[in-house]
Amino acid sequence: MEKIIILGSGPNRIGQGVEFDYACVHCVWSLQEEGYQAIMVNCNPETVSTDYDTSDKLFFEPIVLEDVLNIVEKEKPFGVVVQFGGQTPLKLAKPLEKLKIPILGTSPESIDIAEDRERFRDLIIKLGLKQPESATAKSKEEAIKVAESLGYPVLVRPSYVLGGRAMRLVYDTSELLKYIEEAVTVTEDKPILVDKFLDGSIEVDVDCVCDGEDVLVGAVMEHIEEAGIHSGDSATCIPHYTLSDEIVEEIKEQSRKLAKALNTVGLINIQYAVKDGEIYVIEANPRASRTVPFVSKAIGYPLAKIASKVMIGKKLREIVPEVFQIKEKHPASDFLPKDFPFYAVKEVVFPWNRFPEVDPLLGPEMKSTGEVMGIDRDFGLAFWKSQAAAGQILPTSGNVFISVADKDKPHIESIAKELLKLGFRIYATSGTHKFLKEKGIESVLVNKLSEERPNIVDRIKNKEISLIINTPSGKRERSDAYYIRRAAVSTKTPYFTTIRGAAAAVMAIKSYKEKDLDVLALQDMRGV
Repeated sequence: MEKIIILGSGPNRIGQGVEFDYACVHCVWSLQEEGYQAIMVNCNPETVSTDYDTSDKLFFEPIVLEDVLNIVEKEKPFGVVVQFGGQTPLKLAKPLEKLKIPILGTSPESIDIAEDRERFRDLIIKLGLKQPESATAKSKEEAIKVAESLGYPVLVRPSYVLGGRAMRLVYDTSELLKYIEEAVTVTEDKPILVDKFLDGSIEVDVDCVCDGEDVLVGAVMEHIEEAGIHSGDSATCIPHYTLSDEIVEEIKEQSRKLAKALNTVGLINIQYAVKDGEIYVIEANPRASRTVPFVSKAIGYPLAKIASKVMIGKKLREIVPEVFQIKEKHPASDFLPKDFPFYAVKEVVFPWNRFPEVDPLLGPEMKSTGEVMGIDRDFGLAFWKSQAAAGQILPTSGNVFISVADKDKPHIESIAKELLKLGFRIYATSGTHKFLKEKGIESVLVNKLSEERPNIVDRIKNKEISLIINTPSGKRERSDAYYIRRAAVSTKTPYFTTIRGAAAAVMAIKSYKEKDLDVLALQDMRGV
C-alpha cells in the first residue's frame, strides 16, 4: 500500500489553530478512501489529527525539516502533503523539493510565486488585474520615503508573516517610526512591506479548488467589517449582502484566472478589496485557509476532502460530476444553485475577558481564538444568531452609546436614525452629539472620562447602556475609547468598533424584532 505523509500545523496559537486541523483530518479520511496509508506528522496533543485512531500512523514530532526528513527516510512515501497545515509546513515545501522529495498538489515553485511579493506583482500585471500600490523597504529611511510617496494611511508588516503578526495600520510618520522601533527590525534580509491602505473598501475572501484544468469556486465571502481588519478576525457572509452580483461574478472570474496561472492543484485562498466598484487583489495563498471549514459547512461539500483527491491525480469532473451539471449557478458559489435561499454568517470569538489589559479593538493583527456560524434565510437573523453564538446577545431596547471618529461621522447618520425608529435612546459624547444635532437626530450628551461624573464609563458599568458603537480615531494611545471598550468587555455589553459591523447589528436587531426566529440544522440547508 502506497504511503502519503501529511504535515500538520504544529502548536495551536493565535493565527493558526483548529481550522487547519480540520483540513488535515479530512485529508486523512480522503486518502484512506482512495486506498492510501495516511501518515500524520504533528506535535499537538490538543488536535483531532493526533488522536490515536485518526491516521494509519502518527508521528508526534515537530514540523521542522530535520524531523520530517527522518520520517521520510523511514517511511519512503509516495508524496508529502504541505497545504493543509497553514504556513508552518508550507515553509518546508522548497527545502523538501530540493532534496527530491515529491510534494503533492501545488508545486513549491507556484507557492513561492504567491509568497514572493515581487513575483506575485509581476503575475498580477501579466494577468491584467489590479493590486493596491505597495513597496518593500530595507531600512528605516527607505520605509519613511516609501510611506510618504504612497500616502498615509499605510499598512506595514514584516515579510512572510502568519496571522498578521506585527502588522499595523499607521496614519503618519511618527507612528511609523514608533512601529519600527517597537515591533520590527528592518534590514536588507528582513525588509518590511508597505501597502497603500484602501480606506473604506470592502474585503472579500474566496476559497477555490483546482485540479490544474477546472477551477471550482467554493464561495465568495463578503467581510462584514471594513478592509484593514485581519481576515481571521472579521465576520464574513456567504453569499454577499451589499456587493452586487456583477462584482461577485467578476471576482469569481479573476479567481479562476489566478488559480490557473499559479497551476494550483488543490486549494487556494484569494483575498480582494473592493473600492468604488474596482476590484483589487490583496494576496493569494495556495493552501487550505482558515475559512475552509466554514465554507464547507455552508455549501455542503467538504473542500479539503475534494482537494486531497485532486492532489493524488483525480479530476474534479469525476469527484463531483453533479456540480458541473448545475445549469444556473449561484453568483457566490459554483457548488450552489442560483435559488439557494440561505445566508451563512461566520463570527469570531475573542479571548478579551482573559486578557484584562488588552484593548479589544480589531485591526490587521489577528487576535481571535475561535469561530461560530449563524444560518438563516434572512441576513439580519443569520447575523443575530452568529452574535448570540459568540456570546453577544443584541438588545431590543434601551440606550445606545455612539462615539465615532470624524471620518465615520457621515456614515453614522442612517444607523442612528434606524436605532431611533427601533425605539432606542442615543447617548453620545460632545463631537458625535454635535454632529447628530446638526442632522436633526436627538441624542443625550454624556460626559467623557476626563469630565465630571457620572461619565460614560460609569454609565456602562452601571448597566445603563445596552449597545456601544465606538470607532477608533486611528491613534493608538490609551484614550477614553480604550476604557469604554474595556468596560464593555467587563459588563458583557455588545459593542462594535467598525461602521459596517454596527450597520449589520442594526439590521439584525430590526429583523429579530420584526420576524420569527427559528433554528435550522445544517441538514435543513440541504433538504436532507
